[in-house]
Amino acid sequence: MNYTELQVTTNFSFLRGGSHPEEMVEQALELGYKTIAITDRNTLAGVVRAYTAAKGKDIRIIPACRLDLVDGPSLLAYPTNKDAYARLSALLSLGNLRAEKGDCILYKADVFEHAEGMLFIAIPPDILNIAFNLDPSFKGHLLEYKHHLDKSLNLAANRSYQANDAKRLFRLAELADELRIPLVATNDVHYHAAERRELQDIVTCIREKCTIYNAGFKLHQNAERFLKPIEEMHRLFKKYPAALERTQTIADTCQFCLSELKYVYPEEITSEGRTPQEELIHLAWKGAKDFYGEPLPQKVVTAIEHELKFVDEMNYAPYFLTVYDIVKFAREQGILCQGRGSAANSTICFVLGITSVDPTKFDLLFERFISSARNEPPDIDVDFEHERREEVIQYIYNKYGRDRAAIVATVTQLHQKGAVRDVAKAMGMSLDSINKLSNSVWEFTDEWFEGSRISGEGFNPKDPHLVKVLELTQEYMGFPRQLGQHTGGFVITQGKITDLCPILNARMENRTNIEWNKDDIDALGFLKIDVLALGMLTCIRKGFDLAKQHYGLNLTLANIPQDDPEVYEMISHADTIGVFQIESRAQQSMLPRLRPKNFYDLVIEVALVRPGPIQGDMVHPYLRRRNGEEAIEYPSQELKEILGRTLGVPLFQEQAMKIAIVAAGFTPAEADELRRSMATFKLKGMVSRFGEKLITGMVERGYTEEFAKRVFKQLEGFGSYGFPESHAA
Repeated sequence: MNYTELQVTTNFSFLRGGSHPEEMVEQALELGYKTIAITDRNTLAGVVRAYTAAKGKDIRIIPACRLDLVDGPSLLAYPTNKDAYARLSALLSLGNLRAEKGDCILYKADVFEHAEGMLFIAIPPDILNIAFNLDPSFKGHLLEYKHHLDKSLNLAANRSYQANDAKRLFRLAELADELRIPLVATNDVHYHAAERRELQDIVTCIREKCTIYNAGFKLHQNAERFLKPIEEMHRLFKKYPAALERTQTIADTCQFCLSELKYVYPEEITSEGRTPQEELIHLAWKGAKDFYGEPLPQKVVTAIEHELKFVDEMNYAPYFLTVYDIVKFAREQGILCQGRGSAANSTICFVLGITSVDPTKFDLLFERFISSARNEPPDIDVDFEHERREEVIQYIYNKYGRDRAAIVATVTQLHQKGAVRDVAKAMGMSLDSINKLSNSVWEFTDEWFEGSRISGEGFNPKDPHLVKVLELTQEYMGFPRQLGQHTGGFVITQGKITDLCPILNARMENRTNIEWNKDDIDALGFLKIDVLALGMLTCIRKGFDLAKQHYGLNLTLANIPQDDPEVYEMISHADTIGVFQIESRAQQSMLPRLRPKNFYDLVIEVALVRPGPIQGDMVHPYLRRRNGEEAIEYPSQELKEILGRTLGVPLFQEQAMKIAIVAAGFTPAEADELRRSMATFKLKGMVSRFGEKLITGMVERGYTEEFAKRVFKQLEGFGSYGFPESHAA
């Protein structure tokens, strides 16, 4: 028995679908589907989620969408190949850019213009008139569609268990025969399982701004719009076997997969006919000579050669050059900027002027920045003065054009407070009850959902209406509510960006977004450049201006005198209000105890006042050793080299990686995996997976089991908060 579900609405049709794309895929797998299509309304925002959920499993996703038109019945559109997908994406972009954010204005003529290589299914009206006939205007529209779309047009038929189902289906079959348009069975799926119908009703009420008590005909009549077993679809369409077969024909024709999308980097970033790699080599050695003079220190030469070789293997040169070009523009305009985060592990980033931290000086680990094991593109975040960042953003738009550069989206997801307010309102609760209920939210705990926390607010936790509100809130949390704009993550391409993904207007003037967020573009291997804003850089710029005005000093980030003892004396007295990174109360209470004397002391200071080191019991041992109250011991010379600067206490992720490599025999790639498991709260508990390997490896190399366990306990204490040395620097 074969059948492909070709009409699936997920919760990325905002406030219409009642299930996540991933839930649709899981349910389809369970029911034995080999292929399903995701057809959200005027958007491709959810298809990457479905594609990622299906990856490596026995199911295929057809990227498609439902086109709601201003001047005709809706059409489901299915690209059969990569070119057709690009046309569908361009069509959606056209509709998006005509409208304000959140809307898409499309006409029949637009569809006819972009139709090549696509298959279409026309969606008939839901109801028949009193004489059990279809709306006559629908037939007129179908004739026009047939004229323009010819053999690529089909007609949808579904069984939704309404009183006139059989008659409606008969009329549709008649019309399909008369106009020679194939009839296709669909189920107009809006949620993965029947029990999700209640939540789908709630999102309808939220969309229509009504309550469940007065929604009436705005709701679906029953709970039949779930993903049905294939046998059930065959039973429902027993009299129309050709309509079932047609689903397979369409699925077999639509072989396009998102994995075919290949990201190509822009070419404007090289000079004098060099390839991107040659250009990067040229700029790296030139920058190194400018920084260090000649001859270059051997450590620098080794680091640059190692990094250039790796960048060449991974073909990342264009990425580095694009970031360099943006930073160069900012410097030419006198805009302060500074690369942040793990880019400080890269000597190339330092000699190109992208970051101001010399990794050879601090012995930072390049693999913390990019590693072959992750097979992920590098991610360089650059901060610019917050008052002038817009100049940099407009430079990118002007250089590459809006058809080739856009900011990635963020998917605004519902958190507990927002979810409970939406659901309670739709369930008809009074405003003061809603306020009380949402104010009782304190954290994501079972206690709250079980009602034991809310009885204190005067609610009866056994009240069935309230129990239902809490149940629905729990299901609704995490639903996407809208597409927002990322703070500054740019995707820049060689070809049109619409070949990869639709573009839409942002709320802000002169800004355009793509429909996918950071995780989606990561899943497809697109590169992103973060152009971020930092208020402190504006403060520093104003400080430079004042120093020049009053004292005639020409200061820059690079030439400010380093390690001035008077400055460190002030810092040791916690006189740091307005000093970036060391002005919080926690920092101010630590400064007199640590008494920093140089820049590296500050690196340690910033890393110490974090939940990770505190939980891992690293703060007090470090302070005792620093104050001479505790002996500094190193179990081996190789660990002394790694932990020497932090007095034998592992404070940084890079140190954890080096210990794993040197003392436990991890490969750099495995060490990076260990680091990732420490660095992300999503993978909580994964650190322990490496525990056995780490302890066994250390014991085999002559360390005591007690010491190995202590090291592991410290690494585990990093939990979600282990701090990278490069970030601290």
